[in-house]
Amino acid sequence: MAGDRVPNSALADVIEESGATYFALAREIRSVAAEAGQRLATGPSAVAYWVAGGTPSGRTPLYIAEALTRRTKRKVTVAEIGLGSALTGVALDDDPLAAIADLGRSVMQRRRDFLGATFTTAAVGLPLAYDHEAVAATLRAPEGGATIGLREVTTVRQLTETFRSVDERMGGGHGLSTITAYLTDTVAPMLSFRFATATVRAAAFGAAAQLACLVGWKHHDLGREGAAQRYYLLGYQLACEADPTGHAAWMMRALTHQALDLGHPASCPELAEAALGRAAGKVDRQTEALLLVTAARAYGARGQGAKAARALLAAEDAVTDTRDPVPAYAAASGPVAATVASHTGRTLTAMKDHPAAERHYRRALAGRTPGTYQLKHGLTMATLGTSVAAQHRHEEAVGLWARSLDFMGGVVSDRNRQAVKTIKSAAAGYRKRGVAGAANLDQRAAELLKGQA
Repeated sequence: MAGDRVPNSALADVIEESGATYFALAREIRSVAAEAGQRLATGPSAVAYWVAGGTPSGRTPLYIAEALTRRTKRKVTVAEIGLGSALTGVALDDDPLAAIADLGRSVMQRRRDFLGATFTTAAVGLPLAYDHEAVAATLRAPEGGATIGLREVTTVRQLTETFRSVDERMGGGHGLSTITAYLTDTVAPMLSFRFATATVRAAAFGAAAQLACLVGWKHHDLGREGAAQRYYLLGYQLACEADPTGHAAWMMRALTHQALDLGHPASCPELAEAALGRAAGKVDRQTEALLLVTAARAYGARGQGAKAARALLAAEDAVTDTRDPVPAYAAASGPVAATVASHTGRTLTAMKDHPAAERHYRRALAGRTPGTYQLKHGLTMATLGTSVAAQHRHEEAVGLWARSLDFMGGVVSDRNRQAVKTIKSAAAGYRKRGVAGAANLDQRAAELLKGQA
């Protein structure tokens, strides 16, 4: 009933900002729809109906948002005008640039419904059915306006690398608002401009995908898994515009690792295999090694030991081939051999082969500079301690955990905090058993947790 509708004040506010009459806005909406190949009969009465709380059908909310974008000369999204949401995490958006704006607004406004959103297992496999070509048609650059060249893209890459290196030392909670604002207010608008060449366009979307992936990683590091998943899906869409083979496969890898880290491996083998299928023969061998070890982890988590072993052997073979350069998106994970070794260790841990896992964790530690990769170093050291403890070398495990705590102070990271809590729990048990060094370890972990509260 009409009396039950709640007026859409958000839509009314943006229409007022645009200065458009209902008649003029309806005409603009029809024009936008025509560009997309759809004929609408929208009139001013329809606009009045939506403002009164009615719901437009089909893709009309997107046309309304685009019409208001043109009128206000800024990005207007369906979420902003109360006609949809980019926060559910269960679908890939028709307009990735609008999603950047919605997600960024949610982070900057500290929206609890977004920052506290849960990880959605149903969303893990979304890339498998994604229609890249349909979305790409909505991202065509305008005929007028500024032109973006390689200089602007290089700047985005340089700043992203700066943010990433700080993240490795300080944790995901350091600088999150700053990097989100940069993606939302600077990088996203750049993607709607013209590009000097098709190569520059691909590079720009690739740089944006890396930045979105980093924002997702920072949320993951803070334990905000729903937000992380949403940014990873966004990064996947942007990567498809840059390189639908290698870079898109890399973002499928990120989604796979998140699901594995959270103990939801059901869709992971299929997604990891699809990533390998996309990238095979189109990326360098070291990047292929990183995708192979991801598949191995997925197989191991699903109890497919034989498949996991074959993938690990293939990864070990591929990682030794250093003839071709590693693309920037893969190089961002750090030294490739160390990353492969670390995930090999985690695969073997899931398969309960603790001696072999220990060897690979030690290789990972040897392959990373502690000062540069402080967060990874501390977490890998803690995992090594757990692997050693599983082999009943308890005093050695206490020593390794004590060394891992040396890298964990001053790091804003929920993963870091969870590792310290695990260490404290083990230390408390060892303390009761009289294991040497356990009492001091227990006390240090407690003090570190107090400082991180």
